[in-house]
Amino acid sequence: MLSHEQIWSAIDRLAERHALTPSGLARRSGLDPTSFNKSKRLSHDGRLRWPSTESIAKVLDATGASVEQFLGFMSAAARTSGASELSSLPPGNSIPLIGFAQAGAGGFFDDAGFPAGQGWDMVEFPATPGRKAGVYALEVQGESMLPLYRDGDVLIVEPGAQIRRNDRVVVKTREGEVMAKVLLRQSARSIELLSLNPDHPNRSFDLADVEWIARIIWASQ
Repeated sequence: MLSHEQIWSAIDRLAERHALTPSGLARRSGLDPTSFNKSKRLSHDGRLRWPSTESIAKVLDATGASVEQFLGFMSAAARTSGASELSSLPPGNSIPLIGFAQAGAGGFFDDAGFPAGQGWDMVEFPATPGRKAGVYALEVQGESMLPLYRDGDVLIVEPGAQIRRNDRVVVKTREGEVMAKVLLRQSARSIELLSLNPDHPNRSFDLADVEWIARIIWASQ
């Protein structure tokens, strides 16, 4: 079901994608500059005020965005709001866990690579309780990461951590591929990754094709 928050968040994200404020997006779309202001999203009596389908159509036309892209922004907003469910977990060393095969599917991460939404299991994190928010676990599935990581090993990942050359990292591409590699080089436009398994090729990507990168901080062995 579509929510008021998701639709307005999608409009905000579309404006950000084009380096515009909500007012700038409204102006570019031929609408009153105040159409998308925060103050216009609720009526004076507190009722929810929704953008019209005509306004959304004008926004898509002005930005060249497709309906599918707009729905994608709405889905991202839903995943981000779902992150609050994870953040409300009881204190302790339990952290969210998911398998590599599932991690490539949509709905498990927000745009910054933090865990969000439903479908996560829980695992005990064998470290100090003072862990940073957002840390999660990925379970290795298959033999593609041998000899370093075996099937069933658990990798502890910290999104948002500073990443340096030769760090072991998890990378998710915009096409949904999730991989564990070693960061060889990163420039303003691209990254180069060393495969953990010598039977698999090294990889390189334009940063525009990378959704997020997160550092592996611990692994069961």
